[in-house]
Amino acid sequence: MSIWYDGHLVLLQAIFTGVLLAFSVQVPIRTGVFSFAGIGSYAIGGYTAAILVAKHGWPEAPAVLAAMALAGLVGYLLSLIVQRLDGLYLGMATIAFDLILGVIATNWRSVTGGATGLYGVLGNVPMPVLAGLTVVVIILLAFTERGRLGRRITAVNRDPHLASSVGVRVSSYRQAAFVISGLLGALAGALNTLITTTIGPGNVGFTLIVTALTMIIVGGARSWLGPAIGAVIFTWLPDLLQFVSQWQAVIYGFIVAVAAVWMPGGLIGVATNLYRRSGGRSAVPAKAADPADAYEVTPVDKIEQLVPGSEGSAA
Repeated sequence: MSIWYDGHLVLLQAIFTGVLLAFSVQVPIRTGVFSFAGIGSYAIGGYTAAILVAKHGWPEAPAVLAAMALAGLVGYLLSLIVQRLDGLYLGMATIAFDLILGVIATNWRSVTGGATGLYGVLGNVPMPVLAGLTVVVIILLAFTERGRLGRRITAVNRDPHLASSVGVRVSSYRQAAFVISGLLGALAGALNTLITTTIGPGNVGFTLIVTALTMIIVGGARSWLGPAIGAVIFTWLPDLLQFVSQWQAVIYGFIVAVAAVWMPGGLIGVATNLYRRSGGRSAVPAKAADPADAYEVTPVDKIEQLVPGSEGSAA
């Protein structure tokens, strides 16, 4: 076991940072926001941590926290700028944001190292710390998928006009999604930079956008489990496909095409459907009784009945 662990340590580290990166894109999608700003936050986190550690001698933890704070602030400001955009236009705007950061990283040589990037970022991120941070993030995201909060997020995603009409502040939820996306993206970028000791424009370009989106499409976007599964698959896949060399891109494209056409809910959606068809869930379970409901029923609670499928997130 120890030999296997030592031989695959780099891949295991890449899985955890890949999971965090995928979450940074999945969180906005859950609120109906087609945003790739998490990739830009990955670049902000990576470069900020590298500069603070390599050039200013900061310890790892404060550098990572500073990187997350900066990315969270940028995410909030970006949400204000693009708040009137939606759908494809919003997606293109956030991709433009990512590409602009790549241009800045390439040309601001005195700070970012230019096209060659920054090297010698000597940080120490023990595997238990990396795994622990990822588990904490998963627990927090799983919490947002259940109960009243989960139902509100579902309503914001599926019918924002309906949600707004019953008192849910849609803009606040979507702004929060941008901030959380920034925090998660920066965390992934900072940790990956400290682990690999380097970062450059080539590490945060358009390829990273495609990779993160592929993880979510194949795994599924409705739950935290989907991006986690997608991250595991597409972190290990390059190692497994070394024997096909130049055909890897073709295989990736085929997998994504199959997932998009025949598995719109990703692997999680397929597994859920098979479980229901097998009789494991023949009927939709009733909402668990809440003592407070005996005294007060707010309009927001009615979203569970008005929005199809939201009962699946009931506590």
